[in-house]
Amino acid sequence: MHDNYIPSEIEPKWQSEWRNQKLFEVSNSENKPKYYDLVMFPYPSGNLHMGHVRNYAIGDVIARYKRMQGFSVLHPIGWDAFGMPAENAAIKNNTHPEPWTDRCIERMKIQLKRLGISYDWSREVNTGKPEYYKWTQWMFLTMLERGLSYRKKSSVNWCPKCETVLANEQVVKEDKCWRCETTVIQRDLEQWFLKITDYADRLLTDLDKLSGWPEPVKLMQKNWIGKSEGVEIKFKLINSPPVPLSFKERGKPERSEGEGELVIYTTRPDTLFGVTYMVLAPEHLLALELSKGTSQEKAVKDYIEKVKHESTHERSIKAAKDGVFTGGYAINPANGEKVPIWIADYVLMGYGTGAVMAVPTHDQRDFEFAKQNGLPLKLVIAPPDRLDLKAADMKEAYVADGVMINSAQFDGLKSTEALDRIGDWLESKKVGKWQVNFKLRDWLVSRQRYWGAPIPVVYCEKCSIVPVPKDQLPVILPTDVKFTGVGGSPLATSRSFIETKCPKCGGNGKRETDTLDTFNCSSWYYLRYTDPKNSKEPFGKDKAKKWMPVDQYIGGIEHAILHLLYSRFFTKVLHDAGWTECDEPFTNLLTQGMVVKDGAKMSKSKGNVVDPDYIIERYGADTARLFILFASPPERELEWSDAGVEGCYR
Repeated sequence: MHDNYIPSEIEPKWQSEWRNQKLFEVSNSENKPKYYDLVMFPYPSGNLHMGHVRNYAIGDVIARYKRMQGFSVLHPIGWDAFGMPAENAAIKNNTHPEPWTDRCIERMKIQLKRLGISYDWSREVNTGKPEYYKWTQWMFLTMLERGLSYRKKSSVNWCPKCETVLANEQVVKEDKCWRCETTVIQRDLEQWFLKITDYADRLLTDLDKLSGWPEPVKLMQKNWIGKSEGVEIKFKLINSPPVPLSFKERGKPERSEGEGELVIYTTRPDTLFGVTYMVLAPEHLLALELSKGTSQEKAVKDYIEKVKHESTHERSIKAAKDGVFTGGYAINPANGEKVPIWIADYVLMGYGTGAVMAVPTHDQRDFEFAKQNGLPLKLVIAPPDRLDLKAADMKEAYVADGVMINSAQFDGLKSTEALDRIGDWLESKKVGKWQVNFKLRDWLVSRQRYWGAPIPVVYCEKCSIVPVPKDQLPVILPTDVKFTGVGGSPLATSRSFIETKCPKCGGNGKRETDTLDTFNCSSWYYLRYTDPKNSKEPFGKDKAKKWMPVDQYIGGIEHAILHLLYSRFFTKVLHDAGWTECDEPFTNLLTQGMVVKDGAKMSKSKGNVVDPDYIIERYGADTARLFILFASPPERELEWSDAGVEGCYR
């Protein structure tokens, strides 16, 4: 018997015993109170570092504690296997992503087992295998049946390096790609979307149910959803034929807005009498239509082309607000005044209708634009202590509450009172209506990549878009593809995949060559863990009823408005479809702090990772876990310390 703790002898012996006794496998029939303890599953990059270990060690402590309290604990693990790094590695090494991913998984699995994490490995899932992505495709078709999947042409976020579109949530600060940090540009493409906006109100109000979530995460989701109440107002166009409105509501199919009308959305109807011009986003479908046949047509085309090369971030921070007159005019429904319609880069398609009424005296961006382009200013709200203020004397927009002036029958009212009165007045005239709006846009799920779940639809000249019948799933990724790394999906290089028969008429058809955003796979994996071997359903309803919702979820706060929002959306859709009794997936959420080394977050890209194998071989898994757990509270950053590890070993 040794006086010292010798990890290389003690740890493998007892880890082997745990495996032989299947100590951490949990039965669905156990007659104990349940506890579902889950860590966000890893992307199989090939090697763990101590940043990963922190997440898994925290989850393991909770699992062991709950078992000792007498709970039946579900503590599973799996692999978020699809993604661009695997495909990029395949392009670089002229190989296929699947064997590369499988090798990474085997390597990481060995590391996790050496750490002694008490996972139920019998429930392991791999999102890159057909037996899993069959059900991701099933989810997509279920949403299609429920009117929540649709295809449209849209201006989308395009990453030139990854050569794929990105959802808005995947564009991070300063218009960078969340994956590679390349500046994102805009492109017009036919794409598939999920109508997450249909659930915007529920996603917002149900945040109040989540008392076990950190307030910063709930606030981030609340701000991202961005609910506001305002008025939709119709401005009649002068000498204009019927024209299509851009997208009135995000994600809704295009519609005609009626002869010669421009619909705008505003939260400030109290300023309506001060409108001196209108502004369209350069992407708005009216931008070109209004200029056709006018002397402004070339200038408008040139301006739109110029803006295409600017990122959203560049447009938002530009000091000089530039734009161009379209040649068109609209009538203000409040006072009958004729106002010019401009396009300008400071208006974006991402909110409201992509068109705004410009009130320079009461909006700073409009004020700056009007000053730069010689447009008139009309004051309609005066400061209570300066009722004699003149628009010509203003150095900046007045945006506070005040007293109504130059606003016909509403003069003398407080602006806060006039806001409601003018909105109601517009409704009575049938030129406006109160409307709740959201910043949240529909989830763009098409990706021009190979390593993802194929979108299960067929295009037929006779039948148009035809879903693949659910009993014919999965649509399997072909192996005869070429990874060129140049534009478009590699699936487009496989004739055996593309050419198929229409499921509806039997005629010739072509498969969709885009794949689903990998966040589709991770938006329901916690449900698959409840019944991972089911080949007939995504999961048994009885199994989901037993285990769901997850009692404790653990992962990084960086997923607050990506994975966590999408998972809530998926769970609500499945609840409405009768598949789950819960409509929120995670009761309690712990967002662990980062592991920091040399002043930066531990990551391979920064070259500051600490390999857990080195720590385990020299000090043992218990030392690694002890340091990770006690060096800092779970929610705070942990500064890596070699001396701290030595102390824990002693």
